[in-house]
Amino acid sequence: MIARWLDSDFVYSLLRTPTALISLIICLVLAACALFAPWIAPTDPFDMSSIDLMNGFTPPGVANEFTGEQFFLGSDDQGRDLYSAILYGLRVSLFVGFASVILAMTLGVTLGLLAGYLGGWVDAVIMRIADIQMTFPSILVAMLIYGVARGILPPNARADMAITVLILSIGLSEWVSFARTVRGTTIVEKQKEYITASRLIGLSHLNIMARHILPNVINPILVIGTITLALAIIAEATLSFLGVGAPPTEPSLGTLIRVGQDFLFSGQWWIIFFPAVTLLVLALSFNLLGDWLRDFYNPRLS
Repeated sequence: MIARWLDSDFVYSLLRTPTALISLIICLVLAACALFAPWIAPTDPFDMSSIDLMNGFTPPGVANEFTGEQFFLGSDDQGRDLYSAILYGLRVSLFVGFASVILAMTLGVTLGLLAGYLGGWVDAVIMRIADIQMTFPSILVAMLIYGVARGILPPNARADMAITVLILSIGLSEWVSFARTVRGTTIVEKQKEYITASRLIGLSHLNIMARHILPNVINPILVIGTITLALAIIAEATLSFLGVGAPPTEPSLGTLIRVGQDFLFSGQWWIIFFPAVTLLVLALSFNLLGDWLRDFYNPRLS
């Protein structure tokens, strides 16, 4: 099976598209760094017992004048190793991004299948809700959902539920693209003869949607999911930068950028520079990978 996959058109095209191949390698490396951060990071940046305030504002590769310690990417205002903080921040950003996309994909695919297959008032209601949501920028929808959710939660539970609320807010703001694409594909597929044959032999509507129509919409879902992952990571960073995202106890790349922005004009450029570059490379890699998937599955668009 592995040999057949390695000999497939997918792998052939990937190996001959340097941009997509490099993007995939970068995504895998960053994901591995995030997954194994507790073993790769020199220190735990959020263990207060391992932090020395005298190490604060140490430039990259320069020995601290008080303690003599050196940090690969420098240290922040609290004396935390910035390299370790970025690795742990990657964990939060990628976790929120993947979880948000899974939520958006599940909701969007389900509603898209129902709208395209059933039609009628079900299609009208779902698509009108999607049209209304599309009139607002996704980040504003996410901020609205985040604010409402935090307002419902009791004050003592807000910190513990911050990541969950962040995932819900981003996921519920990104489902529309999945729903519209799946609906269009479902409308085309349900007119084909194999769907008519499935109805004639007595298969239920749920069975037809799950076993016959859904496999035919997997490819566009993968394309949209990859691109939406980049958007979700940027949305999480934006919300955290604005102070309404990840809590200080579980900082993401956006939180690190927000902290670094306070010291940008005082000369400590590295505190914002390295987290910002990491976020840029991460989002750009997923975006380029998504563009290649779109061109591969629909070469007429390339």
